[in-house]
Amino acid sequence: MGKKDKLYRKAKESPENLSCTEICFLAEHVGFEFRNQSGSHKIYKHPKIKKMLNFQPDKKDKSKAKRYQAEQLVAIIENNNLMEG
Repeated sequence: MGKKDKLYRKAKESPENLSCTEICFLAEHVGFEFRNQSGSHKIYKHPKIKKMLNFQPDKKDKSKAKRYQAEQLVAIIENNNLMEG
C-alpha cells in the first residue's frame, strides 16, 4: 500500500486527524493542481472536474486540516473514481 492509499484511508477513517500537508499531498496525487495561495488558504483545481477546493488549517490546531475539507475531498475522490489509475 503506497502513501497515497494510506492517506486516502486515513482521510476516510479519521478526517479530523489529517494534517494540512497530507490533505494537499492527497489532492495533488489524485489529480488536483495547486492554483494559488491567499494567506493560509490553498486553492486547488482539478482539470477534469468543475470543482475547486480550498484547504486551510483548523483554528484549534494549525497543523491539522479542517475535518469538513477532508470529508469533501474524500467525497470527490469517491464520486469521480480518482483513486483508480
